[in-house]
Amino acid sequence: MTFDNSNVRRQDRLLKEERAVALLRTAEWGVLSMCDADGAPYGIPLNYVWDGASSLYIHCAPEGRKLRCLEHEQRVSFCIVGNVNLLPSKFTTEYESIVLTGVAVRGLADDEKRHALELLLNKLSPHDKTVGMKYAAASFHRVEILRLDIATWSGKCKVVPAAD
Repeated sequence: MTFDNSNVRRQDRLLKEERAVALLRTAEWGVLSMCDADGAPYGIPLNYVWDGASSLYIHCAPEGRKLRCLEHEQRVSFCIVGNVNLLPSKFTTEYESIVLTGVAVRGLADDEKRHALELLLNKLSPHDKTVGMKYAAASFHRVEILRLDIATWSGKCKVVPAAD
């Protein structure tokens, strides 16, 4: 997984890699963008978890539009937005975001799916993990786990200096 800000148009707004990693680790959701068989775009907000290396895991139902899109094209984009501060009197917004590109993989082995569910519970429901693991085991047959193998990613931010 390569963090590469070289293609960001506004080089004066680069998000430092350390902050991008923190955002990747802690943000609760991102938008998965895909194209269907007719080339129509489709983006959907989803919870995710980073494996700490080069992949994200996303859980979903075992059927639906997202999976039909991925049958056609496995290349995807995933956008995560961090802190946002609307500044109406200055006609601008402070923000931070990262954009990842990669390949979505389906058909994971059961062990990897269980591991992904455990990672998701650790991140999103750490105080209810015991109950969550029981719930995950009971619904395991009706859950799909996608692994997004990250190829490249970049980060951008805007900070507005305080008025003197």
